Amino acid sequence: MDRAEAEVRLLDAADALFYERGVQAVGMDQVRTASGVSLKRLYQVFPSKSELVRAWLERRDRRWRARLAEYADARPAGAERVLAVYDWLYEWFGEPDFRGCAFINSFGELGAVDPAVADTVRAHKRAFHAYMAGLVAAAGEPGQTVGPLVLLAEGAMTAAAISGSPEPARQARQGAVQLLAAR
Repeated sequence: MDRAEAEVRLLDAADALFYERGVQAVGMDQVRTASGVSLKRLYQVFPSKSELVRAWLERRDRRWRARLAEYADARPAGAERVLAVYDWLYEWFGEPDFRGCAFINSFGELGAVDPAVADTVRAHKRAFHAYMAGLVAAAGEPGQTVGPLVLLAEGAMTAAAISGSPEPARQARQGAVQLLAAR
């Protein structure tokens, strides 16, 4: 097995295990077993668990943002694209394996002890903020609404994970409608 195939298999296994169980609950041996990659190859590709976690989060970031953009960008330009973010969140929260935001979860587990993981999480959150800022600007809405709109989405992620319901996305959408109408 070449390095590229090993990396994909390791990241696929890490994605399933870390998201379902949490990063700290999963050992490298479990990732090795689930991936079918030898322990020697695992450590050649990812010399530490921290490096594996960062690579997993970076790949998850690219996929998450691409899914969101594909969904929102298919909606009519303007405020509808901003509100589509909350509609997409509702669909994501309703997926059977939804366990919250992997970035929030990882920060909660490792943010205080692994600065590189904390930086990776912060980069994801900055990218989400920038994406929302672009939607808001394209809709002709005031820039000061970006922060509250992002907080509505982030709060919905946490509330949905804790409640086990997708409804926080609907509530966040209602808040976003009110915020956009208040200008």
